[in-house]
Amino acid sequence: MKPIIAITAGDIAGIGPEVILRSIAQPATLEVCHPVIIGHLEMFRRAAEVFGISVSLQALNSAEPNPSVVRRNILSALEKQRIPCINPFTDVVLAAPRSRVSREAGDAAFHYLDAAITLAKQSVVDAIVTAPLNKEALHLAGHDFPGHTEILATRCRVGEFAMMLHLPESALTAWRQMIRPLATGNSAEPGDASFCGLSIAHVTLHTSIESVPQILTTDSIIGKIRLMDNFLQRIHCRRRAIAVCALNPHGGENGLFGDEESRLIRPAVDFCKSLVKSLTGPLPVDTLIRRAVSGEFDGVVAMYHDQGHIPVKLIGFDSAVNITLGLPIVRTSPTHGTAFDRAWNPKTPADAAGMVEAIRMAAALAND
Repeated sequence: MKPIIAITAGDIAGIGPEVILRSIAQPATLEVCHPVIIGHLEMFRRAAEVFGISVSLQALNSAEPNPSVVRRNILSALEKQRIPCINPFTDVVLAAPRSRVSREAGDAAFHYLDAAITLAKQSVVDAIVTAPLNKEALHLAGHDFPGHTEILATRCRVGEFAMMLHLPESALTAWRQMIRPLATGNSAEPGDASFCGLSIAHVTLHTSIESVPQILTTDSIIGKIRLMDNFLQRIHCRRRAIAVCALNPHGGENGLFGDEESRLIRPAVDFCKSLVKSLTGPLPVDTLIRRAVSGEFDGVVAMYHDQGHIPVKLIGFDSAVNITLGLPIVRTSPTHGTAFDRAWNPKTPADAAGMVEAIRMAAALAND
């Protein structure tokens, strides 16, 4: 049976409703999963009208307390060729202004995610895919979290977790051909079965650059290395070659530019070498990323947000997938934001490729 995937509306003032509708209107999406929208049905009807997208939706009772009944109701709607829509929030979201930050949209986005997490923990749905939310709107609504990842970790009560960005192999093929693999024992030619895309996990996340050296610990780096290795095993990556980023330019130049490499990162790498199939680092990031894109590594452990995000968004902004590692449930999302500057405007249609890829990856992980 195809997995049931809960897709949260995110911040409805942004492009979330549009990319969700464009995704579920594609036959390829329906071939891999049964989608369930978590959001207000009327908001999606309005979006469908604005963008001329034809999708058959059916509202389900969001107050039903029995998980088994909820799953049966979902399956019943799907049998009628309708996409179920569960609304756990009030009608106030309908008055939220479009294309800008608001407390109402931020509050709704939080409750959509919270409801999806509950459905996943109850095994009503098999995975979660989240449309983007706005962090300022989230805070205006009184939800003091940096973003999706931290909410998920808190609700799932996990201490070791990571944001990971995954580029599918299809997004890398042209780059692999342009940047030939370096002559090392781990290198491979494009098209080799060793390739399974490129994944980058982050040790620290939504925090200032100034705070990163204080937050980094050997234990946290070890945890992210092990989460990366577990993910590569889960997607049946044969080689599982992982590289760990240095924090400072040129890897610190033996302490000239900082000692985090020798004091924190190297001990973590040394500890994990007996636990992980193929591990190297810390490596200077400017050359590490080139080697990873060329095909030498399957996974990269970055020390901070932009160290990992910049190369992924440069190479495959519309096809990269955000995956939360360390959770007892599956969660993915596209890597783009709310795009208020172009939201709800049929003259500037949003690209749904990232949402489609996030749904595809969620279905694959749910079936694993």
